[in-house]
Amino acid sequence: MIRRIKACLNGGRARGEHPAVPVTPAELAVAAAQAVAAGAEAVHVHPRGADGAESLDPADIGAAVAAVRASCPGTPVGVSTGLWITGGDVARRHATVARWADLGADQRPSFASVNVGEDGFAELAALLRAAGVGVEAGVWSPRDAERLDGVPVDRILIEILDTPAADAVAAADAILDRLAVTGPRLLHGEQDACWPLIAHAGRLGLPTRIGLEDTLVTDDGRPATGNADLVRRALRIWTAQRERR
Repeated sequence: MIRRIKACLNGGRARGEHPAVPVTPAELAVAAAQAVAAGAEAVHVHPRGADGAESLDPADIGAAVAAVRASCPGTPVGVSTGLWITGGDVARRHATVARWADLGADQRPSFASVNVGEDGFAELAALLRAAGVGVEAGVWSPRDAERLDGVPVDRILIEILDTPAADAVAAADAILDRLAVTGPRLLHGEQDACWPLIAHAGRLGLPTRIGLEDTLVTDDGRPATGNADLVRRALRIWTAQRERR
């Protein structure tokens, strides 16, 4: 269970965007251990193939997950299932993810994020659960919140994307107001929306996430040194807001 914070270590970012972006399994393992030492309770990664591109191939998923799990035993490890990774091919995504069921226990993700607004959401969620992988439902809009009805998931991610900082809290609240499904929730934003929603999550008592996938800068606008730096700063903000309640 994530009580406070999950670290999102790399996303689809290239090393040229920030020198601390982890790409290989070994780099992900180091970054994960540092983030957990800084206070992260779970990690989310985007494994890469030999060409450096994001991958859903079981061999790439298994290598990344096993490396991270070995570096921080007991920490839940999650991955992305973004439809863009298969170039928008829904059938290919389903077929590839279905093969995760053959991964060993040390290689199989604890959970996977599935974006509700992408084609094939419900079917992919069922495939993951059949493979023993928890489902995080990525909700990007009030309309997405309505699409969750009737689809079993393990956690709901309220994700605010492409939104100015000044509008981030209102956008998050609009989604929260439309969520009829109960269960664990996690609130976060990307880029400009990231830091305002760390604070808002603390005020609401909801867990959040932080990492180089979501932002490359600290709350005061300076370049982050890495994932652990972001986790430490986010935890301070989240905790301060939580204690004010």
